Amino acid sequence: MAHTELDLRERRIIEDMLNEKFSISKIAAELGKHRSTVYRDIKRNFYTDEELPNLSGYYGVIAQRKAEARRARRRQLIRLPKLRKAVITQLKEGWSPEQIAGRLAFEGHAIRVSHETIYAHVYSAEGQCEQLARYLPSRRKKRRSWYARRPRGQVFPPDRSIHQRPEHVNTREPFGDWEGDLMIFERAQGNMNVASLVERKTRFAVLFRNNDSSSNHFMRKLMDVMEPLPQPARRSITFDRGFEFREWRKLKSGIGTDSWFCDPQAPWQKGSVENLNKRARRYLPRDAPVAALSDRDMKAICDRLNSTPRKSASNGEHRPMHSGAN
Repeated sequence: MAHTELDLRERRIIEDMLNEKFSISKIAAELGKHRSTVYRDIKRNFYTDEELPNLSGYYGVIAQRKAEARRARRRQLIRLPKLRKAVITQLKEGWSPEQIAGRLAFEGHAIRVSHETIYAHVYSAEGQCEQLARYLPSRRKKRRSWYARRPRGQVFPPDRSIHQRPEHVNTREPFGDWEGDLMIFERAQGNMNVASLVERKTRFAVLFRNNDSSSNHFMRKLMDVMEPLPQPARRSITFDRGFEFREWRKLKSGIGTDSWFCDPQAPWQKGSVENLNKRARRYLPRDAPVAALSDRDMKAICDRLNSTPRKSASNGEHRPMHSGAN
């Protein structure tokens, strides 16, 4: 049964039936709604009075006001064209809603939106008219319900946080610590994407075509690319928390490479590879025919990127990076 918004009349029925001690299932049957719709509404709109706990409970009128306030926040991207344009621009550049929302908060914007608000707009009637869902890293016809989403806490444990990285990685002193990401392309390219890697000390860039967005496939391909390097040259890779990287443990067991992860919604913490992606987009725009690119094409792009002078954050010098291997 499809989820629909509850109205004030229905919320008053929920209030009355809760007071009569009816179960969630019976309330849902009375309303003709799925029980998860009723449960979610009670949980979201429950009124809590800390000073007078006896007054805490579900009230239809209060629930309606809370729901209307949430809808108003979701409509921010309709009411504020400048904010909407900024969000859509970043979506088209391959940013996820989590990354966009996190960046707005990090930069201290007076008006910001949550990633849930961005997802809601993408899958709204307006967003569907603009086909915004095609710019999401993981595209679906509609968003999965909240109870179908997988928790990420155990996938990326605290001891793999970027804040736990050894100091030598942070200071960029030795060679062999990398940052990694995936460049996403238009739907016409199917599951194909391009993996981007950059070595933190030298800013040496590696790009390779990845024919499948699954994490297992990506990690196998990544190990094939990195394994020819001597062990000290592939000590670690820092990723964001995208599900493409959830099989990170294979790197340690397969080629002895450690993995570290940015904070949630903070991709700028791996700024070297983010910068690489921006430069690589000049040669690999979102509509690039990835399937037609050969290994020689990818190497030519890498050579061009590595031979371009750019500023090193550690010493302020501009220097070209020469690629000696694919």
